[in-house]
Amino acid sequence: MEKNLGQKISLVIAVLCYIAAVACAVTAIMLPGDSDDPIRAAFMASVVFFVGCGIVLHVIGTARLKGILSSPATSDNRSPD
Repeated sequence: MEKNLGQKISLVIAVLCYIAAVACAVTAIMLPGDSDDPIRAAFMASVVFFVGCGIVLHVIGTARLKGILSSPATSDNRSPD
């Protein structure tokens, strides 16, 4: 099934969110200092945020929307008259 433009954009942004999550995790691990540093906690919170956004956008980008986005005149789910 062909994906529309919005779904393609969602998949691209999902990949960018996953990359940002990995970058924040690496930064938090490599950051010198104590384990209770607020900057490290902010980076780890960013990891949770970016992974959550990536999952939601990934699901949106891979959903099958054929019957949902079609107009009633062209939909195959019409009731017979």
